[in-house]
Amino acid sequence: MDLKLINDSGQPSATVAASDSLFGREYNEALIHQVVTAFQANGRSGNRAQKGRGDINKSHKKPWAQKGTGRARAGQANSPLWRGGGKIFPSSPDENFAQKVNRKMFRAGIASILSQLVREGRLSVVEQIAVDAPKTKLFAQKIKALGLSGTVLVVIDKLDDNIYLSSRNLPDVLVLETKEVDPVSLVRFENVLLTKAAVAQFEELLG
Repeated sequence: MDLKLINDSGQPSATVAASDSLFGREYNEALIHQVVTAFQANGRSGNRAQKGRGDINKSHKKPWAQKGTGRARAGQANSPLWRGGGKIFPSSPDENFAQKVNRKMFRAGIASILSQLVREGRLSVVEQIAVDAPKTKLFAQKIKALGLSGTVLVVIDKLDDNIYLSSRNLPDVLVLETKEVDPVSLVRFENVLLTKAAVAQFEELLG
């Protein structure tokens, strides 16, 4: 299939030949959901910790007699039923949230997301993107000239210092190298801008 190549003014100027298996794949909602959920789960640190009833520093003496007081039975003050008591099933700090996704499934999920972006008109391709100096104003002007509004994900083949320094202070713009692209970023941003070299790298990595 052919992707539209836009010029510095955001107007279509030519086309770029792209792989049908990468940019023309059918939409698979279940696969995309699984890939995105697994990526987010694998990023969790799992460092939360809660106290069980054995970790609560309270007396183990029976609070009151078993019978005759008119109150409900109580055995220990660290009971999970009591305020300040331990948790019944406490979370441990070494909890593992990792989910395994096969490499083939991950590649197919990324391809399905890219294909849907093309169908929705949210993916654009440029010959290259560069700025003469590491100035945020220059990069913001370039993005605006391309006609991209809202949040923008820029994917390039190699990140240089000028691009990195001039884009890091823009809250609605994120610049990533092709090998760093993840499914959450592709789904989260309203517009995705690829360089021509990044398209070739995608086909090499995911083809």
